[in-house]
Parts: sequence; structure tokens; C-alpha cells
Amino acid sequence: MSIPRRRLHSARSAFNDRGGVTVFVAVCVVALIGIIGVAVDGGGKMRAVERADHIAGEAARAGGQAIDPAKAISGEAVIVAPQNAVAAAQAYLRSVGATGTVSVSGDGKTLTVYVSDNYDTKFLPVVGIGSMPVTGHGKATLLYGVTTPE
Repeated sequence: MSIPRRRLHSARSAFNDRGGVTVFVAVCVVALIGIIGVAVDGGGKMRAVERADHIAGEAARAGGQAIDPAKAISGEAVIVAPQNAVAAAQAYLRSVGATGTVSVSGDGKTLTVYVSDNYDTKFLPVVGIGSMPVTGHGKATLLYGVTTPE
């Protein structure tokens, strides 16, 4: 008994794999673009964090230059004038286009700067991540002395 040709053809077409490779390639391409996006934007965020840390450190050093001359000249102490130190650090932050907070320790010897920014992603907006927050931290401590720091 032979199966009619028409029935045999319709039975084969029920298990047809045509187009299956296209779907597989499309899924793989989307996954690869996602992996590349995470690598590129992850590296970009790391560079942005490094830059924010650098800016915060430089702002702290700029503020550390604003020592209180009256106390330093008299030999009483080498400390910063808090208002001048904060103003100098903020001026540095503005000059590089950054925003942040500056604080001076109670003893006037340590400045701490926190910088906040955003990293605009390149690949990840496709999945809804347009920017990522970035923060940096810098600290400067006043040291002075001829042979050893005090």
C-alpha cells in the first residue's frame, strides 16, 4: 500500500525547519550585542569613576592650599581657613565642570571631597539604561615639616 504523494508532502511540511536558523542567529546577535554593550559601558563607567576620583583628589589638594596665614606665620598651627578651602575646592570643581561637596575636618587639617556625576551609556539605552550614577572621593591631609611630616 503506498501513501499518496500529496499526503506525504503535507506530513513533511509539518516538521519543516525552514527559518529556524534565522531565529537562532537573531537571538545570538541580540545576546552578543548585549554582551558587547555591558563590556563597553562597564569599561566606560569604570573610566568615569576613575575620573571622578581624580577630580575629587585634585579639588581636595586645591582646597588644601588655602592655609590660614595668621596661624601658619605665627607658628601656632598649619591648618586651612575652612571657608577659603571650601571656596578653592568648589572653584576647582566648577573649572572642570563637576559638582560635589567639600568638608573640612574639625582640626582643619583634612579636606574631604565627594564628586557626583552620571555616565551616559553608549549601548545600554537599547535595554533602557540611559545613564549610570558615578561618584568619586578624594581626601587631602595637610602635612608639613623639614625632615619628617608632622
